[in-house]
Amino acid sequence: MLVEASSYPHFTLLGQSAGSMYLGWEALTAFVPDLYVDSMGYAFTLPIFRYLGGCKVASYVHYPTVSTDMLSVVRERNPRFNNADFISRNPVLSAVKVVYYCCFALLYGLAGSCSDVIMVNSTWTLGHILALWRSPSRTSIVYPPCDVRAFLDVPLDDEDEEEVEEGWEELGRELRGEEEAGGDRKCHSVVSVGQFRPEKDHRLQIRAFRKLLDRKGDGPGGRESLRLVLIGGCRNQEDEERVLMLRGLCQELAVEDRVDFKLNVPFEQLKRELVDATIGLHTMWNEHFGIGVVECMAAGTIVLAHKSGGPKLDIVVPYEGGQTGFLADTEDGYAAAMETILTLSPAARLEIRRNARRSVERFSDQEFEACFLAATESLMSQLER
Repeated sequence: MLVEASSYPHFTLLGQSAGSMYLGWEALTAFVPDLYVDSMGYAFTLPIFRYLGGCKVASYVHYPTVSTDMLSVVRERNPRFNNADFISRNPVLSAVKVVYYCCFALLYGLAGSCSDVIMVNSTWTLGHILALWRSPSRTSIVYPPCDVRAFLDVPLDDEDEEEVEEGWEELGRELRGEEEAGGDRKCHSVVSVGQFRPEKDHRLQIRAFRKLLDRKGDGPGGRESLRLVLIGGCRNQEDEERVLMLRGLCQELAVEDRVDFKLNVPFEQLKRELVDATIGLHTMWNEHFGIGVVECMAAGTIVLAHKSGGPKLDIVVPYEGGQTGFLADTEDGYAAAMETILTLSPAARLEIRRNARRSVERFSDQEFEACFLAATESLMSQLER
């Protein structure tokens, strides 16, 4: 309870940090280790173990507790993160919150700089940690382990080329506005995987999908050749209410018959949806890494991710000179990118899928183990003396 956000309605970051310090002290009084590694983001426990316990300390940072992006959001009075509407609308409260965040960022930097070895999970996280902790000589990127073996077992080359070619040519004609003489259209799904949290921005996905349908002149009464599938978990009542609002947006945009909500699905169903999907959609701004994006690439789905954070800097990047996916950051940009993907030839699509799958080897368990040991080698050698 001491580190739960729900325990601190106000000054949440400060409350959680103080709670983590108490837990750290409680643990230290029970046992004093030689090496303390924080992988939970409890940076304020580092000085306790280093100075009170005399331990060597290391950190693996998934997401900075506070970042320069958060400060800019508050300064701009933008209702993101935990910036409540009544704060974003009030210039005085926004100014107070900026001061609070700046003071907290200073303390966070001092606590983090106590770490002997600092590992971060992405280039985006690296930038923020270097700006806050100011310890470049002790900081390195160690990509998180992504266990995607279940997706890699699915072959990419077992499609009937003639059938696939025919289906894609048909969709290409549809996107160009040409008439099809009878027959059912091949269904292509655009799949999104992510918890129904505000930062995942499912509203952007639905609006972009509507614009895609408008681009190809396919109204709500048209034959179903494209579907948007939103897969995710609902943690609580608030998430369930958010899903209801998203369903309402679908009705408002007249796409309710084209959008499927699949909540809390088992892994096998998730795997089947990804393997069968044409596009894997991701719209979170400044995702620190993006394991879901890696899973889509491993499954052979063509990824369309947000042009920011980990997907832009680390994941959806050229691999051996080949394209691994697409990036966008606006409704029009997403719609245009989806249209491009849907009109690719089977050969071009298969080449991107192959490049993407080969590229995810960088995020395997074996790579994580090797990089983790390399980053901590100097620290381990000190302990052996």
